[in-house]
Amino acid sequence: MIKALALFSGGLDSMIAIKLLTDQGIEVTALHIDIGFGGTKDNTQLLKSRAAMVGADYMSVNTREQFIQEILFNPKYGYGKHFNPCIDCHANMFRIALALLEEHNASFIITGEVIGQRPMSQRSEAIKNVTKLANQEEDGLILRPMSAKLMAPTTPEIEGWVDREKLLGIEGRSREVQLRLAKEYGFEEYESPGGGCLLTETSMAMKIKDVVAHGDFKVEDIDVLKHGRHFRLPDGAKLVMGRNKEDNEMLQKISHPDYLFARTVGIVGGLSLLSSDASQADKELAGRLMLTYTKAPKDTNGTIMIGEDTLEVMPFEDKREAQKYFVLQ
Repeated sequence: MIKALALFSGGLDSMIAIKLLTDQGIEVTALHIDIGFGGTKDNTQLLKSRAAMVGADYMSVNTREQFIQEILFNPKYGYGKHFNPCIDCHANMFRIALALLEEHNASFIITGEVIGQRPMSQRSEAIKNVTKLANQEEDGLILRPMSAKLMAPTTPEIEGWVDREKLLGIEGRSREVQLRLAKEYGFEEYESPGGGCLLTETSMAMKIKDVVAHGDFKVEDIDVLKHGRHFRLPDGAKLVMGRNKEDNEMLQKISHPDYLFARTVGIVGGLSLLSSDASQADKELAGRLMLTYTKAPKDTNGTIMIGEDTLEVMPFEDKREAQKYFVLQ
Protein backbone atom coordinates (compact mmCIF):
# COMPACT_ATOMS: atom_id res chain seq x y z
CA MET A 1 0.00 0.00 0.00
CA ILE A 2 1.18 3.50 -0.85
CA LYS A 3 1.76 5.67 2.23
CA ALA A 4 2.01 9.44 2.60
CA LEU A 5 2.78 11.95 5.34
CA ALA A 6 0.48 14.98 5.52
CA LEU A 7 1.45 18.27 7.10
CA PHE A 8 -1.53 18.70 9.39
CA SER A 9 -2.81 21.85 11.06
CA GLY A 10 -6.25 20.50 11.86
CA GLY A 11 -7.83 23.09 9.60
CA LEU A 12 -10.34 22.39 6.86
CA ASP A 13 -7.87 22.55 3.97
CA SER A 14 -5.54 19.96 5.48
CA MET A 15 -8.52 17.73 6.34
CA ILE A 16 -9.83 17.82 2.77
CA ALA A 17 -6.35 17.27 1.32
CA ILE A 18 -6.02 14.08 3.37
CA LYS A 19 -9.55 12.94 2.53
CA LEU A 20 -8.81 13.25 -1.20
CA LEU A 21 -6.03 10.69 -0.75
CA THR A 22 -7.55 8.31 1.77
CA ASP A 23 -10.52 8.03 -0.60
CA GLN A 24 -8.03 6.71 -3.16
CA GLY A 25 -6.87 4.00 -0.76
CA ILE A 26 -3.65 5.75 0.25
CA GLU A 27 -2.57 5.30 3.86
CA VAL A 28 -1.96 8.74 5.37
CA THR A 29 -0.33 9.83 8.62
CA ALA A 30 -1.35 13.33 9.69
CA LEU A 31 1.90 14.92 10.87
CA HIS A 32 1.53 17.87 13.21
CA ILE A 33 4.76 19.82 13.55
CA ASP A 34 4.70 21.68 16.85
CA ILE A 35 6.70 24.93 16.64
CA GLY A 36 4.97 26.22 19.77
CA PHE A 37 3.05 29.12 18.22
CA GLY A 38 -0.03 27.31 16.94
CA GLY A 39 -2.35 28.47 19.72
CA THR A 40 -2.75 29.03 23.43
CA LYS A 41 -4.38 25.70 24.28
CA ASP A 42 -3.37 22.05 24.05
CA ASN A 43 -5.42 20.83 21.09
CA THR A 44 -3.90 17.35 20.81
CA GLN A 45 -7.17 15.49 21.26
CA LEU A 46 -8.92 17.73 18.75
CA LEU A 47 -6.19 17.13 16.16
CA LYS A 48 -6.37 13.38 16.74
CA SER A 49 -10.15 13.36 16.29
CA ARG A 50 -9.96 15.40 13.08
CA ALA A 51 -7.26 13.13 11.66
CA ALA A 52 -9.44 10.11 12.43
CA MET A 53 -12.40 11.87 10.80
CA VAL A 54 -10.55 11.83 7.44
CA GLY A 55 -9.17 8.32 7.84
CA ALA A 56 -5.62 9.14 8.90
CA ASP A 57 -3.31 8.17 11.73
CA TYR A 58 -1.90 11.02 13.83
CA MET A 59 1.63 11.92 14.86
CA SER A 60 3.10 15.04 16.46
CA VAL A 61 6.74 16.15 16.40
CA ASN A 62 8.01 18.83 18.79
CA THR A 63 10.42 21.10 16.86
CA ARG A 64 10.30 24.17 19.10
CA GLU A 65 14.01 24.31 19.91
CA GLN A 66 15.02 23.76 16.28
CA PHE A 67 12.55 26.40 15.09
CA ILE A 68 13.91 29.01 17.50
CA GLN A 69 17.54 28.25 16.73
CA GLU A 70 17.31 27.95 12.94
CA ILE A 71 14.23 29.76 11.66
CA LEU A 72 12.55 32.34 13.90
CA PHE A 73 15.31 34.95 14.09
CA ASN A 74 17.04 34.51 10.74
CA PRO A 75 14.55 33.67 7.96
CA LYS A 76 15.94 33.77 4.42
CA TYR A 77 12.70 35.18 3.04
CA GLY A 78 12.03 37.56 5.93
CA TYR A 79 8.82 38.15 7.85
CA GLY A 80 5.23 38.89 7.05
CA LYS A 81 3.46 41.82 8.68
CA HIS A 82 4.67 40.87 12.17
CA PHE A 83 7.10 38.16 13.38
CA ASN A 84 5.92 35.43 11.03
CA PRO A 85 8.62 33.86 8.82
CA CYS A 86 5.97 31.99 6.82
CA ILE A 87 7.96 30.90 3.76
CA ASP A 88 10.94 29.67 5.78
CA CYS A 89 8.62 28.03 8.32
CA HIS A 90 6.70 26.10 5.67
CA ALA A 91 9.91 24.98 3.99
CA ASN A 92 11.30 23.86 7.34
CA MET A 93 8.19 21.75 7.95
CA PHE A 94 8.65 20.09 4.56
CA ARG A 95 12.31 19.32 5.30
CA ILE A 96 11.34 17.73 8.61
CA ALA A 97 8.60 15.66 6.94
CA LEU A 98 10.90 14.60 4.09
CA ALA A 99 13.44 13.38 6.62
CA LEU A 100 10.73 11.19 8.20
CA LEU A 101 9.59 9.47 4.98
CA GLU A 102 11.95 6.51 5.15
CA GLU A 103 11.35 5.92 8.87
CA HIS A 104 7.60 5.69 8.27
CA ASN A 105 7.85 3.79 4.98
CA ALA A 106 6.05 6.65 3.24
CA SER A 107 6.57 7.68 -0.39
CA PHE A 108 5.64 11.36 -0.49
CA ILE A 109 4.25 14.37 1.40
CA ILE A 110 0.97 16.23 1.04
CA THR A 111 -0.17 19.62 2.30
CA GLY A 112 -3.43 21.55 2.34
CA GLU A 113 -1.96 24.68 0.73
CA VAL A 114 -4.18 26.54 -1.74
CA ILE A 115 -2.63 28.81 -4.37
CA GLY A 116 -3.38 32.44 -3.59
CA GLN A 117 -5.10 31.82 -0.26
CA ARG A 118 -2.51 33.43 1.99
CA PRO A 119 -0.73 36.59 0.84
CA MET A 120 2.77 35.69 2.00
CA SER A 121 3.24 31.93 1.91
CA GLN A 122 0.74 30.70 -0.67
CA ARG A 123 1.26 32.92 -3.70
CA SER A 124 2.45 30.91 -6.70
CA GLU A 125 5.93 32.41 -6.42
CA ALA A 126 6.03 31.80 -2.66
CA ILE A 127 5.03 28.15 -3.11
CA LYS A 128 7.91 27.76 -5.57
CA ASN A 129 10.28 29.35 -3.05
CA VAL A 130 9.00 27.05 -0.30
CA THR A 131 9.54 24.01 -2.52
CA LYS A 132 13.03 25.17 -3.49
CA LEU A 133 13.97 25.97 0.11
CA ALA A 134 12.82 22.47 1.10
CA ASN A 135 15.37 21.11 -1.41
CA GLN A 136 12.68 19.70 -3.69
CA GLU A 137 12.17 20.11 -7.42
CA GLU A 138 8.70 21.19 -8.57
CA ASP A 139 7.92 17.65 -9.77
CA GLY A 140 9.27 16.11 -6.56
CA LEU A 141 7.67 14.50 -3.55
CA ILE A 142 5.49 17.39 -2.32
CA LEU A 143 1.87 17.10 -3.50
CA ARG A 144 -0.70 19.85 -2.96
CA PRO A 145 -4.05 18.11 -3.62
CA MET A 146 -6.14 21.27 -3.19
CA SER A 147 -4.50 23.06 -6.15
CA ALA A 148 -2.82 20.14 -7.93
CA LYS A 149 -4.60 20.64 -11.27
CA LEU A 150 -3.18 24.16 -11.49
CA MET A 151 0.37 22.94 -10.94
CA ALA A 152 2.84 20.73 -12.76
CA PRO A 153 2.37 17.00 -12.05
CA THR A 154 4.46 15.72 -9.15
CA THR A 155 6.16 12.34 -8.76
CA PRO A 156 3.14 10.73 -7.01
CA GLU A 157 0.96 11.70 -9.99
CA ILE A 158 3.54 10.83 -12.67
CA GLU A 159 4.18 7.41 -11.10
CA GLY A 160 0.47 6.68 -10.81
CA TRP A 161 0.43 6.48 -7.02
CA VAL A 162 -2.24 9.19 -7.04
CA ASP A 163 -5.03 9.75 -9.57
CA ARG A 164 -4.55 13.39 -10.59
CA GLU A 165 -8.10 13.57 -11.95
CA LYS A 166 -9.47 13.09 -8.43
CA LEU A 167 -7.54 16.06 -7.09
CA LEU A 168 -8.66 19.70 -7.10
CA GLY A 169 -7.77 22.97 -8.82
CA ILE A 170 -8.71 25.57 -6.21
CA GLU A 171 -7.21 29.04 -6.28
CA GLY A 172 -7.77 32.19 -4.21
CA ARG A 173 -9.31 33.06 -0.87
CA SER A 174 -12.88 31.92 -1.45
CA ARG A 175 -13.90 29.00 0.77
CA GLU A 176 -16.90 27.99 -1.33
CA VAL A 177 -15.46 24.71 -2.61
CA GLN A 178 -14.06 23.72 0.79
CA LEU A 179 -17.34 24.40 2.59
CA ARG A 180 -19.28 22.43 0.00
CA LEU A 181 -16.91 19.47 0.36
CA ALA A 182 -17.08 19.66 4.16
CA LYS A 183 -20.83 19.29 3.90
CA GLU A 184 -20.54 16.41 1.42
CA TYR A 185 -18.01 14.61 3.62
CA GLY A 186 -20.18 15.12 6.68
CA PHE A 187 -17.59 17.03 8.70
CA GLU A 188 -19.46 18.18 11.78
CA GLU A 189 -16.81 20.52 13.08
CA TYR A 190 -13.57 21.95 11.78
CA GLU A 191 -11.39 24.96 12.34
CA SER A 192 -13.09 28.16 11.23
CA PRO A 193 -11.47 30.08 8.33
CA GLY A 194 -8.88 32.61 9.41
CA GLY A 195 -7.42 30.59 12.28
CA GLY A 196 -3.66 30.60 12.35
CA CYS A 197 -0.27 31.15 13.84
CA LEU A 198 0.29 33.38 16.89
CA LEU A 199 3.33 34.85 15.14
CA THR A 200 0.99 36.76 12.84
CA GLU A 201 -0.42 38.70 15.80
CA THR A 202 0.84 42.16 16.80
CA SER A 203 0.81 41.30 20.51
CA MET A 204 3.01 38.23 20.10
CA ALA A 205 5.49 40.11 17.93
CA MET A 206 5.84 42.85 20.54
CA LYS A 207 6.30 40.35 23.36
CA ILE A 208 8.98 38.43 21.46
CA LYS A 209 10.86 41.65 20.68
CA ASP A 210 10.67 42.60 24.37
CA VAL A 211 12.20 39.28 25.45
CA VAL A 212 15.01 39.54 22.89
CA ALA A 213 15.76 43.12 23.94
CA HIS A 214 16.44 41.89 27.49
CA GLY A 215 18.30 38.62 26.88
CA ASP A 216 18.31 35.35 24.98
CA PHE A 217 15.07 33.79 23.82
CA LYS A 218 14.57 30.33 25.37
CA VAL A 219 12.18 27.59 24.29
CA GLU A 220 10.44 27.94 27.67
CA ASP A 221 9.59 31.56 26.77
CA ILE A 222 7.06 30.38 24.19
CA ASP A 223 4.49 29.24 26.74
CA VAL A 224 5.14 32.25 28.98
CA LEU A 225 4.29 34.62 26.12
CA LYS A 226 0.90 33.02 25.48
CA HIS A 227 -0.73 33.97 28.76
CA GLY A 228 -1.37 36.89 31.10
CA ARG A 229 -0.63 40.61 31.16
CA HIS A 230 3.02 41.37 30.45
CA PHE A 231 4.90 44.16 32.24
CA ARG A 232 8.51 45.28 31.90
CA LEU A 233 9.74 46.96 35.10
CA PRO A 234 12.30 49.80 35.39
CA ASP A 235 15.28 47.69 36.50
CA GLY A 236 14.59 45.15 33.74
CA ALA A 237 12.50 42.48 35.48
CA LYS A 238 9.58 40.90 33.65
CA LEU A 239 6.20 40.42 35.35
CA VAL A 240 3.55 38.17 33.82
CA MET A 241 0.21 38.42 35.62
CA GLY A 242 -2.69 36.00 35.15
CA ARG A 243 -5.91 37.70 34.04
CA ASN A 244 -8.38 34.89 34.72
CA LYS A 245 -8.73 31.28 35.83
CA GLU A 246 -7.49 29.91 32.52
CA ASP A 247 -4.36 32.09 32.60
CA ASN A 248 -3.68 31.07 36.20
CA GLU A 249 -3.99 27.39 35.38
CA MET A 250 -1.67 27.66 32.36
CA LEU A 251 0.94 29.76 34.21
CA GLN A 252 0.90 27.23 37.07
CA LYS A 253 2.12 24.55 34.63
CA ILE A 254 5.10 26.57 33.44
CA SER A 255 8.58 25.59 34.55
CA HIS A 256 11.02 28.32 33.51
CA PRO A 257 14.51 28.76 34.99
CA ASP A 258 14.27 32.56 34.84
CA TYR A 259 11.02 33.04 36.79
CA LEU A 260 9.61 32.71 40.30
CA PHE A 261 5.94 32.31 41.10
CA ALA A 262 4.31 35.28 42.83
CA ARG A 263 0.87 35.52 44.40
CA THR A 264 -1.29 37.67 46.63
CA VAL A 265 -1.93 36.53 50.22
CA GLY A 266 -5.29 36.92 51.90
CA ILE A 267 -7.03 38.39 48.87
CA VAL A 268 -8.08 36.87 45.56
CA GLY A 269 -5.62 37.73 42.79
CA GLY A 270 -4.05 36.27 39.68
CA LEU A 271 -1.00 34.02 39.76
CA SER A 272 2.08 35.80 38.44
CA LEU A 273 5.59 35.05 37.23
CA LEU A 274 8.42 37.44 38.10
CA SER A 275 12.03 37.40 36.91
CA SER A 276 14.07 35.46 39.46
CA ASP A 277 16.83 38.11 39.37
CA ALA A 278 14.46 41.03 39.97
CA SER A 279 15.86 43.89 42.03
CA GLN A 280 14.23 44.75 45.35
CA ALA A 281 12.71 47.84 43.74
CA ASP A 282 11.22 45.76 40.91
CA LYS A 283 9.88 43.20 43.39
CA GLU A 284 8.11 45.91 45.32
CA LEU A 285 6.72 47.42 42.12
CA ALA A 286 5.59 43.98 40.96
CA GLY A 287 3.73 43.53 44.24
CA ARG A 288 2.01 46.91 43.84
CA LEU A 289 0.98 46.00 40.30
CA MET A 290 -0.40 42.65 41.41
CA LEU A 291 -2.49 44.26 44.16
CA THR A 292 -3.73 46.96 41.78
CA TYR A 293 -5.53 44.27 39.76
CA THR A 294 -7.38 42.96 42.82
CA LYS A 295 -10.07 44.41 45.07
CA ALA A 296 -7.52 45.22 47.75
CA PRO A 297 -8.14 48.52 49.56
CA LYS A 298 -6.13 51.27 47.86
CA ASP A 299 -5.03 52.88 51.13
CA THR A 300 -3.79 49.75 52.93
CA ASN A 301 -0.74 47.52 52.56
CA GLY A 302 -1.32 44.04 51.16
CA THR A 303 0.82 40.93 51.34
CA ILE A 304 2.63 39.42 48.35
CA MET A 305 4.61 36.16 48.18
CA ILE A 306 7.44 36.08 45.62
CA GLY A 307 9.05 32.68 45.75
CA GLU A 308 9.64 32.20 49.48
CA ASP A 309 9.83 35.93 50.26
CA THR A 310 7.00 38.04 51.69
CA LEU A 311 6.46 41.72 50.90
CA GLU A 312 4.07 44.30 52.31
CA VAL A 313 3.16 46.87 49.64
CA MET A 314 0.32 49.22 48.72
CA PRO A 315 -1.57 49.07 45.39
CA PHE A 316 -1.73 51.98 42.99
CA GLU A 317 -4.87 54.08 43.35
CA ASP A 318 -5.36 54.25 39.57
CA LYS A 319 -4.74 51.43 37.07
CA ARG A 320 -3.38 54.00 34.65
CA GLU A 321 -0.28 54.10 36.85
CA ALA A 322 0.14 50.38 36.24
CA GLN A 323 -0.54 50.48 32.53
CA LYS A 324 2.57 52.50 31.72
CA TYR A 325 4.61 49.35 32.42
CA PHE A 326 2.71 47.23 29.86
CA VAL A 327 4.82 45.55 27.21
CA LEU A 328 1.85 46.22 24.91
CA GLN A 329 1.04 49.92 24.77
